[in-house]
Amino acid sequence: MTQTKVTSAEYIAEALPDPIGSGSAYMNVGTSERIISAVAGLALMSFGLRKFSIPRLLVAAAGAALVERGASGYCPVNNMVKRDTSQAAKPESTEITKSLTINKPRTEVYQFWRKLENLPKFMQHLSEVTQIDSKRSHWIAPVPGGIGKIEWEAEIIEEVENEKIIWRSVPNASVDNSGEILFKDAPAGQGTEIYVIIKYLPPAGAIGGTLAKVFNPAFKQMVKEDLRRFKRLIETGEIPVSESRPSGKTPTAEDNSMDKIEKKYESPLL
Repeated sequence: MTQTKVTSAEYIAEALPDPIGSGSAYMNVGTSERIISAVAGLALMSFGLRKFSIPRLLVAAAGAALVERGASGYCPVNNMVKRDTSQAAKPESTEITKSLTINKPRTEVYQFWRKLENLPKFMQHLSEVTQIDSKRSHWIAPVPGGIGKIEWEAEIIEEVENEKIIWRSVPNASVDNSGEILFKDAPAGQGTEIYVIIKYLPPAGAIGGTLAKVFNPAFKQMVKEDLRRFKRLIETGEIPVSESRPSGKTPTAEDNSMDKIEKKYESPLL
């Protein structure tokens, strides 16, 4: 299959808006306050956990909240009263760009993606997406290790039927993110080319910076795998059991062969 090189400037008319840094990526506590919060929080936790009692547990919980305030640099009380002592620069977003050719008509590919409830069928990091109205949706993702879940709402800020969808998380989301997917007819009637651009802001503070360095490469690979799952699902109507590997089996020669075939349909942007 002949491939044509595509650059971002050729298919993105305008830059994708950055996520709104008002949720987990937002800092509103200055350095001195963070240090004091962390030290005081550790002291309260140490005192509260020395001996079991309900009052002491409440003290320990308050200490844990102060430690989290110091580590993240974010205070919900400050946010409510519009107080900001951080003097922090605007956080920089991480951008991931992926693309793929799918052997299905553009209208069909667009309609499947536009029904947002379909996304968890091939996006392994999502457990549920609920459409609230024509623009707004509620997203739920499990935390790795099964220790909980995170939820946020997003809204579609621009849409051209059968061509593109642009979305962004609403203010104060637990995950500040934005994204765009573009749908184009592939050359020579070879189906549909999709281009996905995702931006997200890692959680603020030292912990967030460390997590970003660790998880950014994994997240990029996860987006790439999600698109391949999307291709298999919409072309065949199902995703092979070995693709999700719930049993932890090692990929077979047939699985690896399928991956090699699909790589032919990845654009040079991947």
